[in-house]
Amino acid sequence: MDLFQTVILAIIEGLTEFLPISSTGHMIIASSLMGIDSNDFTKLFEIVIQLGAILSVIVFYRKKFFPLNKWNFYLKLIVAVIPALILGALFSDKIDKLLETPLVVAITLFVGGFILLGIDSIFKNPTISDEKDISMKRAFSIGLWQCLAMIPGTSRSAASIIGGMQQKLTRNLAAEFSFFLAVPTMCAATGYKLLKAFKETPEMLKDTHNLMLLAVGNIIAFVVALLAIKFFIGYLQKHGFKLFGWYRIIVGAILLVLYYKGILH
Repeated sequence: MDLFQTVILAIIEGLTEFLPISSTGHMIIASSLMGIDSNDFTKLFEIVIQLGAILSVIVFYRKKFFPLNKWNFYLKLIVAVIPALILGALFSDKIDKLLETPLVVAITLFVGGFILLGIDSIFKNPTISDEKDISMKRAFSIGLWQCLAMIPGTSRSAASIIGGMQQKLTRNLAAEFSFFLAVPTMCAATGYKLLKAFKETPEMLKDTHNLMLLAVGNIIAFVVALLAIKFFIGYLQKHGFKLFGWYRIIVGAILLVLYYKGILH
């Protein structure tokens, strides 16, 4: 990877991590088009720069995350992240193989778009508008929905937002809880990938060029994600999910055409 490729992937991560359009899917496609998808460092980079995006959530919602004695809030996040931790540990190898398949991304983007087009009419009459009213049982259910995002192109944000709305959360609260849930989920995924890299390819993390790219990527992802969160919440309040549904359908269709023409591998 070079610096230009780093900047491109970091911008994509920051823009798409918290929008219901799949950050992983977009980075898989981008790295495939740039010809760096088979590079082991690229795969590590795509996970580790999520740390920058995580930090943007903590900064944007700092009043929610601090002080650290909000045990009930943190307990809900722990309960919600348990399903992803268990399934991630059990099927990590199979998930890694799926991450190498642009066709899976194209299909899930396309199909997921139709779901987003109808989500506001499917889940009507929400009753929960405050995080304090989310029970442990509802938090766990949202965590189960989030596990769908292990299929590339599904979008962790989309899966957990749909889960939240299915549990009677307003679309704004569902989006915000999805952001909160991203923190332990992505910390766990990043920590696992880094530990695995230290054990299997320690030289990759000793390379100063690689470390520089990771630092640059995280900084860019942080700044862009901060702007994306602010935009998404404001847009969601006024317009709902249809724009993102149509975007997924159009992009998914284009990717399917590129794949079957042999341009995307």
